[in-house]
Parts: sequence; C-alpha cells; structure tokens
Amino acid sequence: MDVHTTQIAAQQGFSLLHMFWEAHIVVKIVMLGLIAASIGCWAVIFEKFYVVARVRRATDKFEQLFWSGQSLDDLYLTLGTRASEAMASLFMAAMREWKRSQTAAMKSGFHGVQQRIEKVMDVQLQREMAKLESKLLFLATVGSTAPFIGLFGTVWGVMNSFRAIAVTKSTNLAVVAPGLAEALAATGLGLLAAIPAVIFYNKFASDIGKIGARLENFADEFSAIISRQLDENA
Repeated sequence: MDVHTTQIAAQQGFSLLHMFWEAHIVVKIVMLGLIAASIGCWAVIFEKFYVVARVRRATDKFEQLFWSGQSLDDLYLTLGTRASEAMASLFMAAMREWKRSQTAAMKSGFHGVQQRIEKVMDVQLQREMAKLESKLLFLATVGSTAPFIGLFGTVWGVMNSFRAIAVTKSTNLAVVAPGLAEALAATGLGLLAAIPAVIFYNKFASDIGKIGARLENFADEFSAIISRQLDENA
C-alpha cells in the first residue's frame, strides 16, 4: 500500500460518519440521543427568540395605548377579544372582573372588589409567566445532563479500547486510536448540545424575568388606578 492509499484509509477511518458506524451500540445510542437533544435545543431556542420578541412588541404597543389618555372602558372595548399577549391579557382579566363586580358593588358596597381584581391579575400573571417559561426546563436539563451523558459514552468507548488492547495484545496506536476517537466524539457531542443550551437558557431566563417585572409593575399601577376609582365611587 503506497503513502497516498494509507492517507485515504486513515481519513476514512477517522471521519465522523465512519466513527459512528464503527462505534459500540451503547456509544451509538449516546451519540444519537445527544444529536436529538441538540436539535431539540435549537428548535426551542428559535421558538423562544420569536415568542420573547413578539411579547415585547405587544407589551410596548399596549403600554402606548394604556398611557395614551383614553378611558379604561374605551381601551377595554378597543382591545375586545384581540388581547392575548402578556400585559394586555392582564388588563383584560382585571377589567372583566371589574365589570362583573360593578353591579354587585353598587348594592353591597365596594369592599373586597380591589382584592378580587388583584387576585385575578395575580392569577393571570402566573399564567402568562408559565407560558413564557415553558420549555426552558428542557434547555436547563440538556445543559446540565448532556456533558455527563457524553462522558458516559466516552467511558464506554475507552473501556472498549482497553478491551481491544487485551484481545489483540498490542498497544499499537492503530489499535487504540479509533476507539479513543469514538469515545471523545461522544464527549464532543455532549458539549455541543450543552453549551448552547446553557447560554440561551440564561439569556431567556433574564429576558423573561424582565418581562415579568414589567407585568408586576403594571399590575401594581393598575391596582392603584382601580383603588382611586373605588375611593371616588365610595
């Protein structure tokens, strides 16, 4: 075999696809699982980019409408059934409770109305945060477990390499290297899945936390507005 043929054989032997097909079944399962986890992470990442950007735009738009000076009743009628994003849904939930409570309040007084409105806003706030935080647990799980899963594949591959040494009774690099390469590929795939998952989990957790703070601030401000109106009607 000439030098050129030897180089071609070496390249084929250490290609990622060839290493996958030559790997032990356990290492193959680990690799496939990590590849699937990586694909799933990127799907969640792209979805969260879209969702967070959409909620930010909807929140900015609603705040402009809310502080534009029009009455709460007019804003309630303007939004109608279109309010489905974060702050607008918080406002609509509070206004629906306010509308339901007005008739009873006229008869029995306004005691307890504000507490009910605040409770409704709190429940709606938790729902909105739950929607925003959905699938973040998947990123956190992959980020924390993928390196260990990859390490498991690496340990298994190293065990097979030592087994090959025992069978062939040779420590030649040509005997050991393929198994070690397969083993290290598992670790590489684990890091490939974990690093983006951790980075974007932290980013989205921060972004969602800021949105949550805006919603809480709006709930407090709206509660103060309702309190003033109740005092005027009392």
